[in-house]
Amino acid sequence: MPYVTVGKENSGDIDLYYEDHGSGVPVVLIHGYPLSGASWERQVPELLAAGRRVITYDRRGFGKSSQPAAGYNYDTFAEDLRQLVTHLKLRDFALVGFSMGGGEVARYLGKYGSKGVSQAVIIGGIPPFLLKTADNQEGVDGSVFEGIRKAVAADRYAFFTEFFQNFYNTDLLLGKRISQQAIQASWSVAAAASPTACVACVPTWVEDFRQDLARIDVPTLVIHGEADRIVPIHAAGRRTAKIVQGARLVAIPDGPHAVTWTHADEVNAALVEFLGKGAVKKAASAPHR
Repeated sequence: MPYVTVGKENSGDIDLYYEDHGSGVPVVLIHGYPLSGASWERQVPELLAAGRRVITYDRRGFGKSSQPAAGYNYDTFAEDLRQLVTHLKLRDFALVGFSMGGGEVARYLGKYGSKGVSQAVIIGGIPPFLLKTADNQEGVDGSVFEGIRKAVAADRYAFFTEFFQNFYNTDLLLGKRISQQAIQASWSVAAAASPTACVACVPTWVEDFRQDLARIDVPTLVIHGEADRIVPIHAAGRRTAKIVQGARLVAIPDGPHAVTWTHADEVNAALVEFLGKGAVKKAASAPHR
């Protein structure tokens, strides 16, 4: 299994697990909380079939990656991503982030710029800024996030059971677009994650990405479910699409937070079409021999 070492904690390495499949123009898929790179299973085959090289990885603390006691902040997450990109020597690659992964896309581009990056996609992402402040009245009161953090710390297994109900809007979609077995699989991945990471990631949801988004200068696609109960579209996706110059918004009717699973056909069609435009542009601009 391939790993990239991104740091050390005392006597041990901090390693990120990744998978690298296919050939063609690379696309890096960044998962959401509290899942792993395996959560892209409905996107990977479609992207491979479209001729892409597809790279997934597990954020520190989750999946098969190391579970250190520190480093759960977006500057570190973006640096972890940068080390993966450098390790794989990626060029002209697209970044696609779901939920928390949307934060990595924003912070990576805001911190390191767009050199080597061809396109960006944010799906159900937490940018631009979820915390309600004097200059961000569309946000959510900080007590909500503190309540979540306390609930995860007290009994994360019980918390995840309730969390996934709203993650997938099970009251409306169970047995139609999501099975109980798929929900259980998500719960099992979450249960195997680092207890420290599960708690420490919650405060990162209120990171301010507004300046990061304003620096994005590559073609950007924003996909968001209109019925998202975890990260409401009016507080996130619609605002992100307005801040990123020239961004395109695809709002999915009746889509919950995890549209990558419940509305995979719609998401995949938008992804393949958008990423394909980048490949066409690259081919058209390539020198003829």
